[in-house]
Amino acid sequence: MENLSDISVVRNVLSKHGFNFSKALGQNFLINPSVCPRMAENCGADENTGVIEIGAGIGVLTAELAKRAKKVVSIELDTRLLPVLEETLSEFDNVEIVNADIMKTDLHALIKEKFQGMDVVVCANLPYYITSPIITMLLEEKLPIKAITVMIQKEAADRLSTPVGSRDSGAITVCTNYYAEVKHLFNVSRGSFMPPPNVDSTVIKLQIRPEPAVKVSDEKKFFRMVKAAFAQRRKTAVNSIASGMGLSKNQVAEALQKSGLDVNVRAEKLTMEELALLSENLS
Repeated sequence: MENLSDISVVRNVLSKHGFNFSKALGQNFLINPSVCPRMAENCGADENTGVIEIGAGIGVLTAELAKRAKKVVSIELDTRLLPVLEETLSEFDNVEIVNADIMKTDLHALIKEKFQGMDVVVCANLPYYITSPIITMLLEEKLPIKAITVMIQKEAADRLSTPVGSRDSGAITVCTNYYAEVKHLFNVSRGSFMPPPNVDSTVIKLQIRPEPAVKVSDEKKFFRMVKAAFAQRRKTAVNSIASGMGLSKNQVAEALQKSGLDVNVRAEKLTMEELALLSENLS
């Protein structure tokens, strides 16, 4: 196949198949030739590994993954890209394209069916508009995967990789760090895409922890409290949690005091350990 990082090649292939970019699907295809090899190298793909890719685009990252991994299964929502991918990935016999919505896919069943006896990682250039739901789903499903390497909007990456308890942390920061160690890999400029988006991107790697960062007796309650705490960032934790969980302010204040925390503290000031303790003390 010709160089899929060459704009003229990309335009010719897409034109041949009558393809037009969809803003609704957040389609921006990589044309920087250095990015996909770096992502594929960093994601942990090797001859014993299976890779789940989310959104194949025209197959630039898919091809780099296929060169390194035992098998690549790419979940692509846009049916218009199927004939494009059939052409661009024709040289690889270890690639399978699944036409499906990642948010509606039974990934436990897919991994069991497609990757018998292999370690599994996720590697993807995620659409900006659905980054948080996808990452949250991949983590909360507790899939048998080793790591998640994704390119996302730089602002979102900064929020995921900031320490829990710092000013920019949020509910997604807590969720991500609960399940995984977050590593910032490298930045990608907006000019690396066709068409170029209005923001820059960052590639991060989430190394799945063997055990969660903290122990809580009730995960659902813990995450419900976390989401409530960060839902109204201008308010104190007392007000946000009480409002979000349907509790009285006195109940929340008592739990904070029992946890040795300031009753006027804001959620973003609380560390992972403090949030876990607060959840345990919240009646």
